[in-house]
Amino acid sequence: MRWLVGWSSTAAGAAGIGSAGTTGYDGETLHPVGSQLLWGDPDPLWAVGDWRPDEVRVVKADAQNRIAVLGTCGAGDEELRRALFTARGGALRHLTAWPGSYTAVVQVGRRVTVCGDLAGARPVFYTPWAGGTAYATAALPLADLIEANLDFGHLAALLAAPDVPAALRDTTPYDGVRRIPPGHALVLRAGAREIAGYEPVASLAVAAPPADPDRAVDAVRDALIEAVRARLSAPRHVPDLDPGPVPGMGPAERRAARGMPVPGIGADLSGGPASGTLALLAAGLPGRPGTLLGHGTGAGERLLAVTFNDLAVGGREAELERAGTLAANPRLHHVVVTGGEETLPYADLDGPLTDEPGPSLVTAARHRARLAAGSADHFTGHGARQVLDAHPARLADLLMDRKRRHLVRPVAALARADGSVMVPARVYGAARRLARTPYRTGLELLAERLIRHRFDEPKGAVGASLAALAWARPGPAARWLTGEALAEVSVLLQAEADRSSVSSGQRPGAFRARAVLARYAADLRVLEQAAEIRSQRLHAPFLDNQVVRACRDLPEALRVQPGARSAVLRTVLEGAGITDLPPGWGAPSHASSAAATRAGLRLAADSLVDLFSTPLLAEAGLVEARVVRKAVRAAAAGEPLPLDGLADLVSLELWLRRLLSRRGTCWTGTPARARAVPSGIQPRRDALASGA
Repeated sequence: MRWLVGWSSTAAGAAGIGSAGTTGYDGETLHPVGSQLLWGDPDPLWAVGDWRPDEVRVVKADAQNRIAVLGTCGAGDEELRRALFTARGGALRHLTAWPGSYTAVVQVGRRVTVCGDLAGARPVFYTPWAGGTAYATAALPLADLIEANLDFGHLAALLAAPDVPAALRDTTPYDGVRRIPPGHALVLRAGAREIAGYEPVASLAVAAPPADPDRAVDAVRDALIEAVRARLSAPRHVPDLDPGPVPGMGPAERRAARGMPVPGIGADLSGGPASGTLALLAAGLPGRPGTLLGHGTGAGERLLAVTFNDLAVGGREAELERAGTLAANPRLHHVVVTGGEETLPYADLDGPLTDEPGPSLVTAARHRARLAAGSADHFTGHGARQVLDAHPARLADLLMDRKRRHLVRPVAALARADGSVMVPARVYGAARRLARTPYRTGLELLAERLIRHRFDEPKGAVGASLAALAWARPGPAARWLTGEALAEVSVLLQAEADRSSVSSGQRPGAFRARAVLARYAADLRVLEQAAEIRSQRLHAPFLDNQVVRACRDLPEALRVQPGARSAVLRTVLEGAGITDLPPGWGAPSHASSAAATRAGLRLAADSLVDLFSTPLLAEAGLVEARVVRKAVRAAAAGEPLPLDGLADLVSLELWLRRLLSRRGTCWTGTPARARAVPSGIQPRRDALASGA
């Protein structure tokens, strides 16, 4: 893990703050473990973890005016210096408009500004501390700093309504540690904090001017190319030197056995449109896109393309064939990684402690098997579906904008999939109801569903679309929570509904799409930490700020059409001069990951039942162990239960066990008690008190 951490005090020199740290409870000096100081008192900032030299840049105008950029940023030093002068007047948005994925911190006198991203993949957290405010890009260091206990209300909401911002609010799994919403920045002035949004909010009263589809797709192409170019222009990284020969192994075999990535740049190549687009863009841009000569790969300057072939579960033969056709490009070096039952979900549940829980913990070993064959800098297509596809609730947005004719094709596609002539009327009616439903009413309806345990939803593609036509809906794991936990979340939602005077200020489709993107980005962050390969960096250009902005400007009438994502990405490649795509490229995959998940669940059923013999979730009052064990056995037997809900339960239980079994802390100079959740799980007597 890598993060930055700092704080802002109420007055210079307060609490003994200085460049070496600050004075703790017993007079000891605090500073983060494994850190490098970027600037000192009175508002110090550290970079913690295995940052590369080119990933940490500090540009100073003078002793009191400076900017730090951590991550991959396409701006040069002179551009950062100009941005620093612009930020003196309080402007923020330009700090988030460079290509790449990064966190920017600006200090102007005693004012410190920390910018989060639009997707939520690079979040910012804060907590009151020592008379001021401490902040970080990871929640666990702040939880250690204040010895935070678990926030059971947040954990209940994470299971009951993970896609509902009103349920999660700005909380984290650690009591007292807060999260900055995506698209916002944390502004600290001598310890006092303010959360400021840097994105304009669309008005419901005035319709946005109609966007030109061709120009919008061109903007997506330009943003993606700049995102890829920012990674290609960064200094090439060579992992740690080979520690020595092993009898019977060549250099590449030693590297793979030791879990070290190939020097240079590579990409996933699954056969789908997102990863294929990034691989072809990276291989086709001028320069030296691939791996480095002289480092034992035999690939020269070709881009390393990695395809995962699941031998335990079939059904992806067409995608694999398309990946092989794409890999015939002379600038690609194709590697196929095979995996059997040992790479199925739930097969290997050992792993490191991540900053937060996420359902990807049950599939981390599966991803790690693929990434171990990847490059030091590895492109992934994660996030393309969330930023390009249309959430079903966007049909209500079209009705609000009086664009009924654009509903014809998506509704007709659903009707063909279902085979029923009643589908158009049902979908249109649901979209019309959502367009006329206030946000407050949507929260109240969800609160009532939770308190009454109403979780049954229609089946199939049409059923999923109808269920998604709502402001908020229960999470897949909600059906297995205790009545007390559901009541707590229900009370919380009622309180949030009372605070929502009119509406959320957004259209329901755009609102739901942003919430789903934030949830996905948070889980991708968990996956990066859980499947981390030493000396490797994963790059998800679709989650870069500029790419997210360009995708949000796509007209809804274009976005809702069947096959819109592959059509947009095909146009992006054509604009970059890449036209020889294999037949069937971009076709939707019918081989769902559900088959692999169910196979892994069936094989791991006994170990999962043992995991929930005395679960910490039951000790926390969130579930009953008997109910979860019954659900695991039923799902393994093939009953149609929501598998993603079981993944939520298993991953949260795993995360709690790893958190409570850890030793040590993120800070030096602290007594042994100074770590998160120092007293373990404390059974709750009155859980509804916190929800009220």
